[in-house]
Amino acid sequence: MDESRTSDYTLVIMKNLNLLIILYIAMLMAHSLSGYIQENSALDFLTKIYRIPIAAWKIPVIVIGLYSSCMLLLYIQNISSMGLLLKVCVELGISFCISYVLGFSYTGIVLLILADTMRYFPKAKWKFPLMVVMCLFYLLIDYNLIAAYGNITPFEAYLEYFQVDVQYILLGIKNILNSLNMLVFLVYIILLMRAQLSEKERILVLNEELRQANIQLENYAKESEKVVKTKERNRLAREIHDALGHALTGIITGIEACTTLMDVAPEATKEQLKAIAEVARQGVTDVRRSIKELRPDALEKRDLENALIQMMDEMRSATKAEIVYQCTTGLNCFHEEEENIIYRIVQESITNSIRHGKAQRILVHIGRKENMLKIHIEDNGIGCGNVKKGFGLHHMEERLNELQGSLEYSGEKGFIVEAQVPIRWDAEGKHD
Repeated sequence: MDESRTSDYTLVIMKNLNLLIILYIAMLMAHSLSGYIQENSALDFLTKIYRIPIAAWKIPVIVIGLYSSCMLLLYIQNISSMGLLLKVCVELGISFCISYVLGFSYTGIVLLILADTMRYFPKAKWKFPLMVVMCLFYLLIDYNLIAAYGNITPFEAYLEYFQVDVQYILLGIKNILNSLNMLVFLVYIILLMRAQLSEKERILVLNEELRQANIQLENYAKESEKVVKTKERNRLAREIHDALGHALTGIITGIEACTTLMDVAPEATKEQLKAIAEVARQGVTDVRRSIKELRPDALEKRDLENALIQMMDEMRSATKAEIVYQCTTGLNCFHEEEENIIYRIVQESITNSIRHGKAQRILVHIGRKENMLKIHIEDNGIGCGNVKKGFGLHHMEERLNELQGSLEYSGEKGFIVEAQVPIRWDAEGKHD
């Protein structure tokens, strides 16, 4: 059990102990007055005191009512600082009234109010002045000081109703209860101070943990920034590689064809050069757009399928390669990033087939199996028995990994590329 909870229990003990003490004194005073009246010795009692006492039955009723009011005030905590100051003043007023009814024979309730105030008062700068005021108040309502300026009936006058030996016992019980209340108050103060020190230590530990967490967060932010920059740099490199590589492959192959046709068919060579120029212009546009937005120009102007068809038409015109395109599923419901990746995979595969495989015929088939888009690209080129991943294949894999897709390839008979892209379409009718 921590100090804070223990101090709460100690405060509860103080409340019950104070109730017991004021009931004990009130019942003794009421019993004495009733005894004097019943034994017809009230006159002798009145000659020993300075004023007429209140009715015997009223003493316990009044002190219980006042103490209950004080307890209700002690439970009020969530108010403003000025409200708390007013509450403390009212509590001190009630404690004064209880002490007055009991002939200022008990002032320990002030310690209870002080204990409660020290725990719940929010502003530390107000705690010390309040403690000083309460301590002075505690001293001022002591019987020995009040008796010098007022006609106060001492508690001992009520005890004279009992026999001498009983008087000592009753007075001893009162003193023991009073001392016990003081002891519980001191224990409460010690526990409260320990709880506050523990809370301060806990706050210091939390502040240190928070500081360390902020440092780690700053380091993580710096690392994240580096990762993002690296990722964007790699992505930009892929986009430029695909766009520029595709265009340059078409240009190189077209120029080689022009070299062959130049002497035989000048007019056909001119047409070929026009096609090459268009591929070059499109390549430049794609490179610029890749740098600016990392999205192919064809996809900006057309949907995915039409962009693929245009790209293949341009490559046919520039290289005279036969490109067969088959698509058995809809391609109009992919997100922009997914469209970019699909477009670049087909573009890079065709480029590799012509540049490295020297292919004359390329088959591009796009279909769907359950929730996967399947891209199959096959050529009749020279193939490659021992495939080594270059920049193109490596970045195709990177792109597909971003979509949790997969890539397989083989170079034994021509070159075959098979890519799978997860389909995340919501409506079944959108892709059939």
